[in-house]
Amino acid sequence: MKVLKSLNLRGWLLVGTAACGVVLAGAVAAFGSSASAGVSLEERKLPMKFGWVACEPNCRGWVSAVGIITADTPKDFDDFARGRQLGGATVVLDSSGGSVNDAISLGRRFRNLGLLTTVGITQQGGGGQGARPAVASEAYCESMCVFLLLAGKKRYVPEAAHVRVHQIWMGDRADDAKAASYSAQDLMIVERDIGRLAKYTFDMGGAGDLLSLALNVPPWEDLHELDTAELKLTNLVTTNLVADVLPHVDISAPAVAELTPKTQARFGEEPEPQQAAKSTKTAEAVVPTGGAVTAPAAPSQK
Repeated sequence: MKVLKSLNLRGWLLVGTAACGVVLAGAVAAFGSSASAGVSLEERKLPMKFGWVACEPNCRGWVSAVGIITADTPKDFDDFARGRQLGGATVVLDSSGGSVNDAISLGRRFRNLGLLTTVGITQQGGGGQGARPAVASEAYCESMCVFLLLAGKKRYVPEAAHVRVHQIWMGDRADDAKAASYSAQDLMIVERDIGRLAKYTFDMGGAGDLLSLALNVPPWEDLHELDTAELKLTNLVTTNLVADVLPHVDISAPAVAELTPKTQARFGEEPEPQQAAKSTKTAEAVVPTGGAVTAPAAPSQK
């Protein structure tokens, strides 16, 4: 948990993967060099960063959102959005999750702006003059990132992307959840945050199946990857057309070719050797409310 401690994360969060130094080779872009893939993986361990990816003249561009959702993320997004006309833009997500309550706040900002969402790794054009940025589909949206995905007015998930869910838990006890002890205050905070998450899910148009699938996976088990049927059942996917979330992109261009759904198994598929790393947990970044506690309350995670 050294990476997380260095971020001074506190409060409650959903348990995610690859936030504690685990290299997920599966998050490597579908095209591009291994060096650029490594950069993307390192970025996913850091607090979420937002960037505008210009795609002139044939497309409008999109927002890149990479990293862990912390207590600072909603404000960081407000700072990023200030002075930009983001209404109806697309957010491309690559995230291990993060703070429950801050993800909810950020998701409501997304919906208020009418943003569209998808999963992918943004790659800036590196092929010389005239090269366009691209979106590779082999990316991860885990834990609370899934609920940011849900905030999109339209939502598209390419077949090569990994959308994974897990229970809410206390971040400082997620590594050995069975051996840890819990107070009544801890349970109160977790139940309160589950209630907030449930309300948010329904407000965003999600199905109760999403909560059911997530809350059935304890922190001592690997995250559950949603298959194609589950993505539809939970209402996480509202369109099968990439053009619905990147409407001004020439679909013959590499920028979208990598987002086009591919015919392959998702759930239960045999991972390549470098993808076999066991998932770890992240810690959420919200100071608990609801009264004083004897000792600092641990983060709740998913």
